[in-house]
Amino acid sequence: MTTPWLTVTQGTAPLLVSIPHTGIDLAGLDSRLVSTWLGRRDCDWWIDKLYDFAADLSATVVHTAISRTVIDVNRDPSGVSLYPGQATTGLCPTDTFDGDPLYRMGEEPTPSEIDQRRETYFKPYHAALQAEIDRLRGMHEKIVLYDCHSIRSVLPRLFEGTLPVFNLGTNDGKSSDPALQEKVAAILAATGETWVVNGRFKGGWITRQFGQPQNGVHALQMELSNRGYMREPTEKGAPENWPVPYDATYAAPIRATLKKILETAIAWAAR
Repeated sequence: MTTPWLTVTQGTAPLLVSIPHTGIDLAGLDSRLVSTWLGRRDCDWWIDKLYDFAADLSATVVHTAISRTVIDVNRDPSGVSLYPGQATTGLCPTDTFDGDPLYRMGEEPTPSEIDQRRETYFKPYHAALQAEIDRLRGMHEKIVLYDCHSIRSVLPRLFEGTLPVFNLGTNDGKSSDPALQEKVAAILAATGETWVVNGRFKGGWITRQFGQPQNGVHALQMELSNRGYMREPTEKGAPENWPVPYDATYAAPIRATLKKILETAIAWAAR
């Protein structure tokens, strides 16, 4: 299945890979935003390239080209915060991770526009995930849904200090069998890099909505710090230095770890 903004690559392995935040299509909002660069700054840069081996493992991949500035398909569709009491961005964000306004004064989305974006982009993405879950569950007793993310290593508005390189989320153990979580955690521990399970990022709406171990669907969210696979600037970043180009050689070590994680997930689900 392919549309101008939603791509589904079907495989037969018991693994569904979700890539919800690499989109840079602003859906015609350009003139309403403070800048198009600002509208794309919080993209999960190059995650689609980093995981482009997934299809070779016969994983199913669901990917949206729509920017999270238009609508964030990993948020509660009702608009309720997934992290009460903590700073975060909303379903249709009006500011960036740093708190910078995204829209020019008076150009913010109205409630009816948010409803329209939900119908146009959010629901089809989630319908695609559900359709692939149903298809794969028809083939396998259990499957793994792996949700791919990345974020800048230092974001004082969202978290203190420097984020670990690997941030595995299972909604505090509710979205996955503990045995799978333990296997992935063991891989992370062996890298020598910093890592955490269910730390600042426990899994967004995709992990929480679809992770139903009792129904044979085990969901993991992996939030990577950008420095793990990019030459991330130490400062906040500006149009002239962000994003940095994708460097396959620089990304190779973390890519090898991620491939091992996906292979492990497939083997665990298929046994």
